[in-house]
Amino acid sequence: MRMTPIYSLGALCLAAAALAAAAAPLDEPIKPVPLTLHQDPAKAALGKRLFNDARLSSNNAVSCASCHDVAHGGGDVRARSPGFRGKLGAVNTPSVLNAALNFRQFWDGRADTLETQLDMVIRNPVEMGSSWPEIMGKLAGDAGYRSGFAAAYRDGLTVANVRNAIASYERTLITPNARFDQYLRGDRNAISEAEKAGYAKFKQYGCVSCHQGVNVGGNMFQKFGIMGDYFASRGGVNDADLGRYMVTHNTEDLHVFKVPSLRNVARTGPYFHDGSAATLEQAIDVMFKFQLGRTGSKQDKAAIILFLNTLNSVPTEQP
Repeated sequence: MRMTPIYSLGALCLAAAALAAAAAPLDEPIKPVPLTLHQDPAKAALGKRLFNDARLSSNNAVSCASCHDVAHGGGDVRARSPGFRGKLGAVNTPSVLNAALNFRQFWDGRADTLETQLDMVIRNPVEMGSSWPEIMGKLAGDAGYRSGFAAAYRDGLTVANVRNAIASYERTLITPNARFDQYLRGDRNAISEAEKAGYAKFKQYGCVSCHQGVNVGGNMFQKFGIMGDYFASRGGVNDADLGRYMVTHNTEDLHVFKVPSLRNVARTGPYFHDGSAATLEQAIDVMFKFQLGRTGSKQDKAAIILFLNTLNSVPTEQP
């Protein structure tokens, strides 16, 4: 009697089961970025052009891209960005990458959508200092915009459609192919054992209590300085440090900010709303002291940084 085929079939079944188990998505507090947010390519292409168009500012000096460098993490390497007249903004520029996945926009969460956020930047007297009538007058004189909007939108070039186009482009700026996302989707070899150990430390120390979900943050508010007075240590407080309080005027919101996303964090320094931490190592030291109230070894902090580097990726659907 020849039993080899039966045993071979059994071995194949076991191998297939093991392969399926290895490829099964992981159930973790961090979730993978969706592969696409399905934006209309024509609208997103118009939005990309507008995002890079300095005519959105009053004196044609700065564009959205002036502060949000998509090629380098979607933020600004400067602690604070200069506006249309060169005056510095009040806070560090957040990354535009994966901003569509945040539950609110701005450090203080005052905008609930990308479109609302854009309105506020356009009118901000430091950032762009412009108005929609002024902008629409400029765009209406551009034949490329007129024809592009006529083709992409039934009602052509309108304020609502300009807002929608820019937001559509921003919604393409998600980064679904970070190595950690591949790991979460089932590729156990996408990150190294050292990086897995760093993720374990990230959870063990409690970092994941605020930095979780699809955006590894960006989905809640939290006080800056839970376990100590960060601002006294830094040397004083200004209006930008008041955080969510400036929106709600509720004393419970003093020094409360939207928890930033950690996606591409290794590429988006300097860190915090005030841009006070020049390096990721410095930022982690501050988090351990003022948010966790814990002391971490150099080795553990280095391991966490190894993990954070697995969150790096680039947008895949730019028009």
